[in-house]
Amino acid sequence: MSNNKNLDPHNLANPAKRIVVGIQFLFVAFGATVLVPLLIDIDPAIALFTAGVGTLIFHFITNGKVPVFLGSSFAFIAPIIAATKLYGYAGTLGGIIAVGLVYGIVSAVIKLWGLSVIEKIFPKVVVGPVIMIIGLSLASVGVDMAKTNWLIALVVLATAIAIVTFGKGLLKLIPIFIAIIVGYVFSIFADLVDFSSVNDAAWFALPKFITPQFNWAAILYMIPVAVAPIIEHIGDMYAIGGVAEKEFVKDPGLHKTLLGDGIATAFAGFLGGPPNTTYSEVTGAVALTKITDPRVLRIAAVTAIVFSLIGKISAVLKTIPQAVLGGIMLLLFGMIASIGIKTLVDAKTDFSITRNQVIVSIILTIGIGGAQISYGNFSLAGIGLASIVGVILNLILPKDSKNVK
Repeated sequence: MSNNKNLDPHNLANPAKRIVVGIQFLFVAFGATVLVPLLIDIDPAIALFTAGVGTLIFHFITNGKVPVFLGSSFAFIAPIIAATKLYGYAGTLGGIIAVGLVYGIVSAVIKLWGLSVIEKIFPKVVVGPVIMIIGLSLASVGVDMAKTNWLIALVVLATAIAIVTFGKGLLKLIPIFIAIIVGYVFSIFADLVDFSSVNDAAWFALPKFITPQFNWAAILYMIPVAVAPIIEHIGDMYAIGGVAEKEFVKDPGLHKTLLGDGIATAFAGFLGGPPNTTYSEVTGAVALTKITDPRVLRIAAVTAIVFSLIGKISAVLKTIPQAVLGGIMLLLFGMIASIGIKTLVDAKTDFSITRNQVIVSIILTIGIGGAQISYGNFSLAGIGLASIVGVILNLILPKDSKNVK
């Protein structure tokens, strides 16, 4: 009797179908993956390459069991921009590598003492406002880029909103990708795109990798930013587990998935790429298509690597006008802030309790206000400082604070 009934019905036995679906999954992640390097002013080919290799690293460490794709993390855009102004991008890369090592340390903590330790140190009342300031701290950057051409920015914004609101199926999962294309085409007709660099670009070209520098000030600046992405990673593992109907937090284990994410992020830092994170967009595509075969995601990763080696693609991406990116940012960073609010709502955070009010208020004020602590060459500011202060307040404030009347 055939053993086909014992096979996972979500696996794709046909290699050709796996390749087609894998490429499709890459396009779900493509817009967000290349948007981050464009915003921090580095070669998008680096991000594609490190995302692809990082995904393969993740799959190797997790025994190829988890159907995820790692792409550029939005959580680090604001701190990378700020740290680059202070320490240069090469110095910031040292901080990104350190963030990857922090993931490894947290992975070891989870392995030894369980997830409860992390939940105690990083509760939702801390994580929620930290996510909010990640989005809100870049609001002015988005407006500055959009105002270079408000008409185009608003076309892009309207396209993204329409897709998010009315889109169906796979289309709803790629609002960034579609909005950028619409804005780019609109810009071409408005004669705002210069193709000379595309004509000069080689078809085959290695990404312009950047060598990191290690600066303690930059490292200490970046490390606290890891708080929100770590919590995001934990949520994503539960989410993809629910989609695949498997407990990935147990097998291969949350410690392994976080370690895979961390090593992928450190690898990106060594080559000059932005930190990686598990992509919710791809998880949504997995849920939509019901295809949970991890091999499909590895095909998406290999495709990203191939795309990173095509010089024309990188050249085209660099011609995207600032107004197009600004239009996306107007929606994107507001949505990141709204995820922070949702985190607090889902956790049923009681704002009649004094300690909750204090923790959220101080994190928001420090993060959005750009507070900074400096001592010699050491500096801690913005999101990183707000995260640390939030953790400390949560640990020292009494749990039985009386309700505000």
